[in-house]
Amino acid sequence: MNEPRCVVVVEDEPKLAALLRDYLAAAGFRSEILADGAGAVERILALAPAAVLLDVMLPGEDGLSVCRRLRALSPVPILLLTARVEEIDRLLGLELGADDYICKPYSPREVVARLKAVLRRVGESLLPAGQAARLKIDEVRFEARIDGRPVTLTPVEFRLLQRLAAHRGRVYSRGELIAAAYRDHRVVSERTIDSHVKNLRRKLQACGFDAVGSVYGVGYRLEWPQDGGVPE
Repeated sequence: MNEPRCVVVVEDEPKLAALLRDYLAAAGFRSEILADGAGAVERILALAPAAVLLDVMLPGEDGLSVCRRLRALSPVPILLLTARVEEIDRLLGLELGADDYICKPYSPREVVARLKAVLRRVGESLLPAGQAARLKIDEVRFEARIDGRPVTLTPVEFRLLQRLAAHRGRVYSRGELIAAAYRDHRVVSERTIDSHVKNLRRKLQACGFDAVGSVYGVGYRLEWPQDGGVPE
């Protein structure tokens, strides 16, 4: 039997944390509870969870700081939980890279529903952890493989694929892709990035992996292959 996907709950109120744990278990997730912001980033990176439910008001290190540091190191979906309902706080949380923002008091059922919605939006499979993944990206070796076979990509194409795969299903604007592909902040036209994406799509299609989709007037996203394989 496959092990349920892990969700890290960073919440210093024991009753709330226990309630979320129970609702997550009923929805098929296992949870890891952290009651302090200090050390949370390191623990989350070690666990490599499907998502993080992160309270903003935490001892040790506040949730916004945890969110900022975690987002710089990982694309893991982050849902902020907070009683701070002011618009500036909501905007700040989302600008730091959070995927959703839920205000207290909340229904645990709503939290689970929003969690599932975020996972669908960013391309998390919600399938058993043992589901085979066709696409592998090795950031250390700077290479991509499909079904175990290497795909020959230019540095720009690799960085584009890396960005698209960071949040599968999310639509990235051409400007965002230019920033990801060219780290030296050079001026690049949108037509140039279109050409690079076209070449990337062609190379992936040649390996039987038709996954780069476009949204007219918006940008590009990495979609699931029609055969059910899930990029990872």
